[in-house]
Parts: sequence; C-alpha cells; structure tokens
Amino acid sequence: MHIGHRIKEVMDQRHASVVSVARSLGCERTNVYNIFVREDINTRLLQQLSRTLNYDFFSDLSQETFGKNKN
Repeated sequence: MHIGHRIKEVMDQRHASVVSVARSLGCERTNVYNIFVREDINTRLLQQLSRTLNYDFFSDLSQETFGKNKN
C-alpha cells in the first residue's frame, strides 16, 4: 500500500481540505502535500492523521500485512 495515496483517498472521501488537515497537524499545507507522495510514514504522524480524519490507517496496514483473517 502506498500510504500517502491512501491518506489522500481518505481525505477526499471525508471532504477534508489540505488547509484543515494542516491546521490540525500544526504544519504548513506543503507538508500535507508532501505526505501524499510518501510510501512510508512514521507512526506518530499516522496516529495524528488517524485522529484528524477519524480513520484507522493502522487497520489498513495490518490487513495488508496479515490478510483479512488475522489471528
């Protein structure tokens, strides 16, 4: 999974603007655009994005790693 693309998808689904996400993260808009091209991301930032967008990105990553039937 390309995490940056997934974050952009979720933002689009949630109708979240780059400005509002940047404000929530305490960063500039350019930083959010830079996230979209990342293939990986640190967990603290992913946690902040999960809270901001009310979406569990960690679950997506886990499903990709372990499949849908985790044990």
